[in-house]
Formats: sequence, structure tokens, C-alpha cells
Amino acid sequence: MDLDALIDEQSEIFLERQPASAAMIDRSARVLAGGATSNWQIADPQAVWISHGAGSQLYDVDGTAYADFHGGYGVGLAGHAHPAIVRAVQDRVTKGTHFAQPTEDAIAVAEELQRRWGLPLWRYSNSGTEATMDVVHLMRAATGRMRILKVEGCYHGHHDSLEVSVLPEPEDIGPAERPHSVGEGAAIPQAVVDLVDVVPFNDLDAVRRVLEERRGEVAGMILEPIMMNAGIIHPQPGYLAGLKELLHEHDALLAFDEVKTGLTVGPGGVTALSGVTPDLVALAKAIGGGVSTAAIGGTAELMGLIADGTYEQVGTFNGNPLAMAAARAMLTEVATPAAYEHLDALTARIRAGIEEIIAERDLPWHVVTAGAKGCIAFRRDPIHHYRDFLGVDSRLGQAHWLVQHNGGVFLPPWGKIEQWLMSVQHTEADVDRFVDNVATLATAVGR
Repeated sequence: MDLDALIDEQSEIFLERQPASAAMIDRSARVLAGGATSNWQIADPQAVWISHGAGSQLYDVDGTAYADFHGGYGVGLAGHAHPAIVRAVQDRVTKGTHFAQPTEDAIAVAEELQRRWGLPLWRYSNSGTEATMDVVHLMRAATGRMRILKVEGCYHGHHDSLEVSVLPEPEDIGPAERPHSVGEGAAIPQAVVDLVDVVPFNDLDAVRRVLEERRGEVAGMILEPIMMNAGIIHPQPGYLAGLKELLHEHDALLAFDEVKTGLTVGPGGVTALSGVTPDLVALAKAIGGGVSTAAIGGTAELMGLIADGTYEQVGTFNGNPLAMAAARAMLTEVATPAAYEHLDALTARIRAGIEEIIAERDLPWHVVTAGAKGCIAFRRDPIHHYRDFLGVDSRLGQAHWLVQHNGGVFLPPWGKIEQWLMSVQHTEADVDRFVDNVATLATAVGR
């Protein structure tokens, strides 16, 4: 079937199944900008309004159940209403939920993060955006330099400093060897854009060139150590270690944005998997067990700038007691060795199932996984950086999302860009449903 026809067919099925969501959208449009609480929730053909979740399942307001592979954009490693998280939150909520003063759980969480990430000192905030903002501020405070290096196609939150070349259009990106710095939308001042140098992922020579041309100007570089704003792109062997060496040669700093990868790819994120410890790391999403929290970790020297007031890292809700209770349960009771064994087995199963479909039909697709996360890259060749990713037909991602949704699996709506996430409460039956839907998609596209 023609892809456009498939999308139209599946969109019609999608809308027929969700009249209650449509009614919610009509009601919300009168009070919520865009009829949703985030632009990322506005999807074609319409946003899906949720009633509740239980275990690995998600339920929309029309009463339809889905195996949840959306995971709240990477938050849901614990699944829904995990008993350990529920106990922790219920206990904490009876004792008060906010004091703007520290509680003992904040120490326990930091001790666990220190153990897993190998960085000695930590601070909290409330979202990935805040965490990466603090990381940039710290790099600038530590070096006295204002220029930042970032990777083309990476998203690090919606603060000015890094809203540059997030998903730039092909006509704006410039030559591959010298990518243009492209502001994301109308709100980012050109003066801020001009302080950001953009380089391709997996390209040490490009980093070296910028550091030499901007000698003494670059405060540091921030990147997702496994790139996750373009499906999933793994670093080439030696890339992360090479970055650290190059940056330190120029007295610049290395920061990992592990907002998406932290806990989901393994118990200590990419930092532990790669053996490369950055100067700073930003965490959020999964570490809160479904409650909003974030953290930054760093070397004693860098975090000492917070301790002595050189950099004023503050926030009324930083280390909120409810969030700390949930994070402590997440780190000590949910994200356990046994949980990762279970996730690894599920990942092996889903990957094998999809690869069998791809091989049987000789599809020009391949599967990429990273711990509990994964995606189908709708092209035959590996994707090494954003410009490879631009060649992927976004209609296939949209069709996949619709087929999965109509087949009882909930995925993030930006199919080409996002990844699936499995929780510790997912089952083999959930995985098999996902794989069956991939087979449906493969049949529908005529292979």
C-alpha cells in the first residue's frame, strides 16, 4: 500500500477509536494553549488524553488499554504505579510535601548517584531543561569563557543557551564540515546563537577544528553520549574518550546530557557503560520514578563553585521531599540488577523479533537498541549523525506510530525522532504485541 494511503487509513481508524479524546481537545482548547499542556503532546491526527496507567499498561479516556512503550518520553522505566514508588510517595505525602529545606532522602539519592556515576558531588533541580542549563552555567563560571560546543541535532531542553541546531531544516544547516548554528524558532536571540558552535556527532576532527579556531574561547561541550533526538545513534569506538582528551587539552570541559540515557540504558547510564567519566553530568526523567526531578553531578572542583557561591544554583523545589522519596525508591528498589536482567531479556526478544521480520521481507530497515530503549531506523545503512538521519522518510515513522497505536501499543508520536522505552513491569506478551504490529506495518507497505 502507498505510504500516504496507509497513513490516511490508519489515521481514520485512530480518530474513530477516540471520541472522548476529541471531546477533551474541544474543551481544553478554550483554556489551554493549543489544547494541550506541552507542544510535544499535540500530534497528528490528534492528541491522546490519558485516564490512568497500571504496570506496563496505559489507558486513554476512551477506555482503551495499550502496552506503554511511550514511557512519558523516557521517564517511565518503573512503569505505572510501581509498588515501591507508590509506598514511598504515600508515606511522604502524609508527612508534608514541601519545605524548601533538605530532607534525609536527598542524601541517600546523592549517595546512590555518586556510586553509579562516579562523580563526587550532586545538586538537584526539577527538569532536564534546568539540569542542562545549570551544566552550561557551571562550565562558563569555571572557565570564564562564554562559548559552548554542541552536537547538531541534539536537544538539551528549552533554555536559550542550547536551543540551537536542534532539528534544523536541510536548507539551513550549511556544509557538513562547518555546520551553521541555527536558532530554534523566533524566541532565541541571535547573540546567544552566536555563542554556540555546532559540530556533527561522531566527528572528532570537527571538534578539534573548532577548538583550534576558537582557542581560549570555548568553555566546554555538552552532548548526549548516545544521541537520542534522532532515533538512537551510538558513539563510535573512542569518540567519547577522544572528546574528553581534546577538550581538556584546550582547558575546556566535557558534559554529558544523560537526561534520556540515565538509568534507561543501564544502572549508571552511558558514563558507566563507556568508562568515560565527564566533568559534569545532567540527569532527569527516569531517576524520579515518575515524579519530576533532576540532578547534576560533577567533579569536586566544579561543584565547589556552587558550594562557595561562585555559581548560585538555586530553586524553590530543588530536592523536593516528594521527589526525593520517589527517586530514592527508584534507585534502591526499582532499578536493581534483577530489573536490568529482565530488561535485557526483553530487549533481546524485541530486537530478534523485529530483525526476523526485516530479514524475511528484505526491508531496508534496521533496529537500534540501548538498554531499555530502542527504535527502528527506516533505512538500511547505519546512522552516524544528524545528516544521515535527515535521509529517513518521516512518513514511515508516522505510519509505524499509527499502526502500533491502533494495534494496542502506545509509542511517542514523533515516530522518526523518538524511541520506545520498556519498563521493569513490561512482559513478553507486551513485546510480542509490539513485534506483531511491526509485521502488520511490513505487510502494509507491500513487502
